[in-house]
Amino acid sequence: MAAYSPRDFRALAFHQAARAFAEGADTPRAFLERCLETIAAHEPVVRAWVVLNQAGARDAADASAARWKAGRPLSPIDGMPIGIKDLLETRDMPTQMGCRAYRGNFPKRDNAAVWAVREAGAIILGKTVTTELGGAHPGPTTNPFEQGRTPGGSSSGSAAAVAARMVPAAIGTQVGGSIIRPASYCGNFALKPTQGGINRGERQATSMSTSGVHAGSIEDMWQVAIEIAKRAGGDPGRPGLFGPSTPPEARRPAVIGVMETEGWAGLDAASKVAFEQVVDRLRAQGVTVLRRGDHPLLETFEASLTGVQAMTSAITGWENHWLFRNLVAQDPDGISARSKAVLTMASKMTPEDYRLRLLQREEIRARHAALAPVVDALIAPASPGPAPLWAGEVPGQPLVPRPTGDAVFNTPSSGIGAPAVTVPLTSVGGMPMGIQVMAQPHMDAQATAIARWMVETLDPVVA
Repeated sequence: MAAYSPRDFRALAFHQAARAFAEGADTPRAFLERCLETIAAHEPVVRAWVVLNQAGARDAADASAARWKAGRPLSPIDGMPIGIKDLLETRDMPTQMGCRAYRGNFPKRDNAAVWAVREAGAIILGKTVTTELGGAHPGPTTNPFEQGRTPGGSSSGSAAAVAARMVPAAIGTQVGGSIIRPASYCGNFALKPTQGGINRGERQATSMSTSGVHAGSIEDMWQVAIEIAKRAGGDPGRPGLFGPSTPPEARRPAVIGVMETEGWAGLDAASKVAFEQVVDRLRAQGVTVLRRGDHPLLETFEASLTGVQAMTSAITGWENHWLFRNLVAQDPDGISARSKAVLTMASKMTPEDYRLRLLQREEIRARHAALAPVVDALIAPASPGPAPLWAGEVPGQPLVPRPTGDAVFNTPSSGIGAPAVTVPLTSVGGMPMGIQVMAQPHMDAQATAIARWMVETLDPVVA
């Protein structure tokens, strides 16, 4: 694919095709066939998919076409081809989690979100590549805009499939930064909802894992998320995703706060310039922009983010400890050295260490909640610049710690449990770099409305 520019790139937009379905000018089967043609053309290089169910997808597309012809679609996403991250169970395809220990794993049941999109008439086209167990060990997927760069992790296949125009939307998951960061690297819209906003189904083991949506348009992003929530709700004990049944209208914020995080000091100069141009464009539209020195509550919040990346890693490592331990016991060669290193670190923790990390997390959440009367949302780079180069491990050298990129700008929303939206508004050196909008918990619709206003109002930045 050509170099990326947010001014020129056009991803697939299903909501536009659906209007043609209703008018009889297009059909879900024809839309699917165009997706399959794109996959055939680009998959040998991008490698976004673990498995495709083309026969099942064609049957589902034909059934959808009949419903549209009869004027009775099940939902606005009826007939939408969707990719499912290979951490989530599907009744008609294996769920192998990017892990040798799970090769051939085929539980033949649907995750809650997968069931919900089927009920809405969407077409489950295939399983997308994930990093091993949703961690840091990369899969084979490449960045659609430059083969030598990572698409991000762990939702690598979901992000790349949307960016390569193979599908209009795909389901991803995030614990640290696995929805927002790959969307940034691949030029997608993405929603990482409020913690528990989308029912995780069988994936309830860790306290910060979240299911969310990658999409080529903000309208499709919201529509997929809300169709899931309308049917499957949120996690047990959680109220689920709040918001309208159609994409929220664009909303101009009155006050935006800049969230620098621990990542600001290490952000490269070109990416800082691109971000600051977005800030300038906001001010030019009459939006008040506050930086950390402008308000004591924002300064206090930023101070609390020191160490948040180590905190979220420790919490998740402890919560995954037994899964990893059991996998090593069952199949010593079934997980990578990188995942074994995570197990080693988690094994050194005690319950007291875990409790202290939880207290730190609660303090950050309280300081973020205190910002509710001060700012409508926070913005930050969605990743530390464009996607880094990745050529694989060097034999005999230590493991690369973050081969799919650094989640430093994403761990605050994960730790807080706050909604975040990636907006593909900037590019740096011909590669995407997204801007994230983070709101208070359960204000997913507000984050989406502000993100929509930004992309519809602000001139894109090319740095």
